[in-house]
Amino acid sequence: MNPSQMFSRRQFFALSATVGAGAVLAACGGGSGSGGTGSADVLKGLDGSLQIAKRFSPESIIPGKVRLPLSLADKSGVLSTDGTVTLPDELTAKVIDSETGDVILDSVTAQRYDENMSVPYWPFVFKIKKEGIYVLTLDIAPDTEVTFQVLKRSDVPMPKVGDPLPPFDTPTVDNARGVNPICTRPEGTCPFHSMTLTEALKSGKPVVYLIGTPAYCKTGTCAPGLDALIEISKTLENKAVFVHADVYKDKTATEAAPAVQAYKLSYEPLLYITDEQGIQIDRLDAIFDARELREVLAAAGIS
Repeated sequence: MNPSQMFSRRQFFALSATVGAGAVLAACGGGSGSGGTGSADVLKGLDGSLQIAKRFSPESIIPGKVRLPLSLADKSGVLSTDGTVTLPDELTAKVIDSETGDVILDSVTAQRYDENMSVPYWPFVFKIKKEGIYVLTLDIAPDTEVTFQVLKRSDVPMPKVGDPLPPFDTPTVDNARGVNPICTRPEGTCPFHSMTLTEALKSGKPVVYLIGTPAYCKTGTCAPGLDALIEISKTLENKAVFVHADVYKDKTATEAAPAVQAYKLSYEPLLYITDEQGIQIDRLDAIFDARELREVLAAAGIS
């Protein structure tokens, strides 16, 4: 399939939308206090059955570090910070091998993130050694599950952690390279278009490369994620080079931009982080807030 025709606008932003593909969870009993709660407490004010909104792509998980961001919902929709439901500060879960039924990880924990967004998410981060189909079961709803597949590394075409990040001549203010506009940020072109990704990778500094479209993803991750990255970059005193590429060729938002096609992407946003040699050392997918951005950059030595 031609990468420029691999998704409709609706499909393209499925992961960035506030409601992801969800598995209905059984309601659980008990009580909770006001404000944030632990995962053992009930979600106070829940309107019907609890649901999980998946915020991760099923197409890019490989052995090694796995990140599974989830949001919570009920029959009225995805749960937000300004709603009537008391949301937990953390969730805990088990990871099970679906083929053998063995518990691979008895307890994994996800903290709540929502610093610059109205819909919170809980990213479960852990390691899986081999390919296969696994099940993540939340402790607050033990009779339910979220299934995910760990694919062979060679079956995932996008750039992967541990490999050199492929250079690409992203659009700049001096050369749009057929993309108009080069940045759909409503406030105007962001400051991450002064050099191409190719040039950034030759700078001898860590590179932070964001692929996302803020104009068409204002309430998801792209717009708040880019704004947060701009603010964070101001405090880093040139410790890294930041590059942004939008995802559509023009305002019709019907054809994927060359930057998307180059990496064979079927979803966005994605944030790639490299070391000084241009080796990819981490990646954030689909949803991330300002707090997680700071933490991941700090873990990569960019702080």
